[in-house]
Amino acid sequence: MTGPLQVYIAAIEGYVPQDVIRTFRAFLEFCYLVRRNVITEPTLTAIEDALARFHSYREVFRNANVITTFSLPRQHAMKHYPYLIRQFGAPNGLCSSITESKHIKAVKRPYRRTNRFQALGQMLVINQRLDKFAAARADFEKRGMLKGTCLSHVLGTLGASILL
Repeated sequence: MTGPLQVYIAAIEGYVPQDVIRTFRAFLEFCYLVRRNVITEPTLTAIEDALARFHSYREVFRNANVITTFSLPRQHAMKHYPYLIRQFGAPNGLCSSITESKHIKAVKRPYRRTNRFQALGQMLVINQRLDKFAAARADFEKRGMLKGTCLSHVLGTLGASILL
């Protein structure tokens, strides 16, 4: 494992339990491996090994009563990386924040607007309406209908009448 984050491991060594160091080392190794531009079968084996070590060593946090459960979505997503890399190729450091922002816009915000009963149907209607609003806005902007405000339009019309 090589990289700038190794400095942090060296900085905390001796101050925290050894399994904490091992947890971070395995996590960082996983991160460095999956960000490679080219991932070979031996690299995938190393990714799976780092992931297994991470999941094993992270138990130090549960055993020390720091946490009671591991329910972090991105940690869960890590276990799917080897399979997905085999299916679709190297992610080349693709940042999940792109898909996360789309997920928030398309799923989380519409879900919050529902009454939670049969939410999927409500979410689909909400997204459909938002798409129609966006299309209408684009059409209105194209026609010049969104220039100024209602008040500025009325004042402009009255101003022209008053001058006559």
